[in-house]
Amino acid sequence: MSRIGKLPITIPNGVEVNYSDTKVSIKGKFGTLEIKIPETILIQQNNDILTVNLKNNTRSLRSIHGLYRTLIYNMVVGVSEQFELTLILKGVGYRAVVQGKEIVLNLGYSHPVNIKIPEAISVEVVQNTTINLKSCDKELLGLFAANIRAWRRPEPYKGKGILYKNEQILRKAGKAGK
Repeated sequence: MSRIGKLPITIPNGVEVNYSDTKVSIKGKFGTLEIKIPETILIQQNNDILTVNLKNNTRSLRSIHGLYRTLIYNMVVGVSEQFELTLILKGVGYRAVVQGKEIVLNLGYSHPVNIKIPEAISVEVVQNTTINLKSCDKELLGLFAANIRAWRRPEPYKGKGILYKNEQILRKAGKAGK
């Protein structure tokens, strides 16, 4: 058995868990999330504790045991607390503005970059250069942040680009450093 898969999941107050053989649905104050699970994974609930077990103990099932336990745990945390990511725009003239259901980025290109914001994500721009993203779906949040970051990855010579909060860029010396 997986060491992570054996850990119980504590369900906080205000979170409702519904499950069947092939689907888990979790509802909380920040939304509802669903996931399909293989039929060979058993979910049991005792009061406020949820456990994820296996019907058969084969090698392929043991490999996904911890994965599905972690996915369910992330869903419980997301609907009760929400996940948050912060992106920082570093560079001369780099700016971000939320206009309706789009985020408009000025990243040094000859045109502004418009990115549509998914329904499950809330975006807040602070001081034109800091973007706060919040969502109950951790996977969707990470994909959206990576999509924004892909427009200007941090470069090692000047340190410009779109960085995650507390990210350190290893700087290179360049030509003058010889």
